[in-house]
Amino acid sequence: MSRIIKALQIKGSEPKEGVSTADTFLRNDDLLPVDPERRSWGTWSFVAFWVSDGLNLNTFMIASTAVSLGISWWAAWLAIIFGYTAVSFLIVTTARIAAVYHISFPILARSTFGVWGAIWPTINRSVMACIWYGVQSWIGGQCVTLVLQCLAPGYINMRNTLPASAGIETYEFVSFFLFSLISLPIVYLKPEKVRYFFHVKSVVVPIAAIAFFAWSIADAKGLGPIVHQKATISGGKYGWAFVSTVMSCISNMATLIVNIPDVARMAKSKKSVTWSQFISIPATFSITSFFGIIIASSSNVTYGELIWNPVLLLGQRLKVDPYNSANRAGVFFIALAFIIGQIGVNVAANSLSAGHDLAALAPRFISIRRGSFVAAAVGFAMCPWHLLESSNSFATYLSAYSLFLSSISGTMLCDYYIVRRGLLHVPSLYTSDSQGVYRYLGGFNLRAFAAYIAGIAMSVTGFAGVLGANVSTAAEHIYTLAYPIGFLTSALVYLALCTLWPVKGGVDVRTASRKEFHEPESWEDDGWFPEAQAQAQTEAQAHHAGKTKLVA
Repeated sequence: MSRIIKALQIKGSEPKEGVSTADTFLRNDDLLPVDPERRSWGTWSFVAFWVSDGLNLNTFMIASTAVSLGISWWAAWLAIIFGYTAVSFLIVTTARIAAVYHISFPILARSTFGVWGAIWPTINRSVMACIWYGVQSWIGGQCVTLVLQCLAPGYINMRNTLPASAGIETYEFVSFFLFSLISLPIVYLKPEKVRYFFHVKSVVVPIAAIAFFAWSIADAKGLGPIVHQKATISGGKYGWAFVSTVMSCISNMATLIVNIPDVARMAKSKKSVTWSQFISIPATFSITSFFGIIIASSSNVTYGELIWNPVLLLGQRLKVDPYNSANRAGVFFIALAFIIGQIGVNVAANSLSAGHDLAALAPRFISIRRGSFVAAAVGFAMCPWHLLESSNSFATYLSAYSLFLSSISGTMLCDYYIVRRGLLHVPSLYTSDSQGVYRYLGGFNLRAFAAYIAGIAMSVTGFAGVLGANVSTAAEHIYTLAYPIGFLTSALVYLALCTLWPVKGGVDVRTASRKEFHEPESWEDDGWFPEAQAQAQTEAQAHHAGKTKLVA
């Protein structure tokens, strides 16, 4: 048994002389700050990343859903622009931390929640990543079905050998399996190497999206019939539908807002993550959403019904005329590009983050690469089609998780920018020593957990309404605003608690100048770990001497 355990251990994670068993749990090579020679992501790498991530079927669906709520196409688009502009601000402020210290989300969470307390937000994020990996793979499998149907129209008539309890037919499972299989080589790539795939995707998918957009307009006999469709609701319902669309954009990105450090840690400098993301996020998602809105609206003109799912809309073209060679060629190339797009978004948003999270949960046995494969396996095994059988239950699950993640994000950003003023002591992120800056109370920062719970509690009543309880309209509206309410509440509660009970390593908020900010240009590895462990602990105690009121 000991041989098996030793064989499964990550190289370099073995206990070292002078390092406690607890500290061994807190690190492996993948969890340490990225070495300078591996910081290969520049401005254009992040632009390509967001072009790659934004051009995906989920973005099309969010835009289409906005139209289905009954508001006009231009109001839906305006709401989406507002939503993703807010997202870009949150992404950049979080990414900046990783671009300075070159650490991933699970390690950054230790500075706020404690070296052991960070396990909880890490579990939150890893579960979400595995679930989303399965869902995005299922959507990718639907694209595989379209590609194979174009090559062999009888593919969807394959004899079904699965029982009714399976919930899908044989051809759907084959497509799902094939998509999951062809994704694995990209999942295998190291984080610093996968950027080349994003560069390819950022060229291929936009071409397909433009082609789909132009094709939809042509089928509808021009833009006129599409843009002249009127809203079907008015008054307060219209206003809340607009707000709901803005919130959907933010909630859709809640996972990436939290785990963007997993990518940003590879940045060459903090300049690489600033304007590249401020501009590319709202631009990419707004353009993609505009395409999605027009494409969905065109279906109402062309087929007499609103088909909000772009995959189903492509399939409708094959259904109407399955043997038209031009139709089949068009659907084939667009669906093939969308397969590339789905692989890209799955790696960017799910497998990479799951890899970092799981590596932090079991660093002796799981590397980023192994963690990514675990996410792929869980995503496949969870049978995501069952989760999608009821759109209401899936939407409820996602909205609840965005609420949890908003409280994590609000607490972390408040801790870094206001309480610590941009200064982290990196060695203390990897030690459980009682003198470590982030040891707190037994490794848990109770202030952070109190703020986290407070952020969630604000929208609990509205969440009960989503589950079927009879609640007031006000509670429903509060739940619509769950993300900003959770974010702001958690941040304010954390700030109040740190004002009353200052944290070790932070400024005294009551007396600190508003202009006081201690963030370095970049943090470098000076060979402190593990040989200089004792010195690191000494530095941890003296790090903010004269600046910080320590917690008794």
